[in-house]
Amino acid sequence: MNLNLDNQRFVVCGASSGFGEAIARQLLTEGADVVLVARRGQLLNEKFSHFANKTEIIEGSLIYSETLDKIEKTVASLKTHGIVFNAGGPPTGTPLQTDMKDWDSAWQLVMRWKIDLALRLAPVFRDNEYGRMLFIESQSVKQPLPSLVLSNAYRAGVVGFAKSLALEIAKSGVTVNVLAPGSHETPAIERVIKNNSSVRGISYDRAKKEMEENVPVGRMGKAEELASLAVWLLSGQSGYVTGQTISHDGGVISGLFG
Repeated sequence: MNLNLDNQRFVVCGASSGFGEAIARQLLTEGADVVLVARRGQLLNEKFSHFANKTEIIEGSLIYSETLDKIEKTVASLKTHGIVFNAGGPPTGTPLQTDMKDWDSAWQLVMRWKIDLALRLAPVFRDNEYGRMLFIESQSVKQPLPSLVLSNAYRAGVVGFAKSLALEIAKSGVTVNVLAPGSHETPAIERVIKNNSSVRGISYDRAKKEMEENVPVGRMGKAEELASLAVWLLSGQSGYVTGQTISHDGGVISGLFG
């Protein structure tokens, strides 16, 4: 399927690894121009050097207003067709293993910057009468995960915000959706496996194998698989899909509406 993304422009946050990198690569392969955002600008230069004429790099942490200012400015300066809200997750832990400093930090990392940036960019997309806003969260928004209370709580909050925003701007040609990935072969899953290994006193390899055995399809997902779905949601083909939280989890979510 030709998604007709030639010369369309997208912002991808957290583009230096994992889902962000995979989505950015897929967009570029489809002919889009991509604004790559990450803390490690040099790493972005190295990984996307062969796409240099199709990329722009914004180096900075997403929890800082200065970085959001740069994103807002670049979106306002040249027509942009969509944005991917994506970043790393908070530390592992159960409720009683956390304190309020953990909650304050996780609020900044997981939720606050996404709301701030979305409120800045939604009016721009609305005025252009077109836009795609895609949040990359976690399967925990549908089925909370053990020892990930900070992620469970704040990512669910992002879904509530995204659904509300989707309804408010749906008639303007702007869609707002959430992808809820399960276990994928990305750097982020390593901290979960390491935590399980430590808590249960088993090897890393055994913890990983058990995690894979708990996935109905029998394996972890690949970032490139999620990226294919993400890029479709960022394309003009997905105009009738908004306000949705779509799982990409190999069948893990047990509910009827997983």
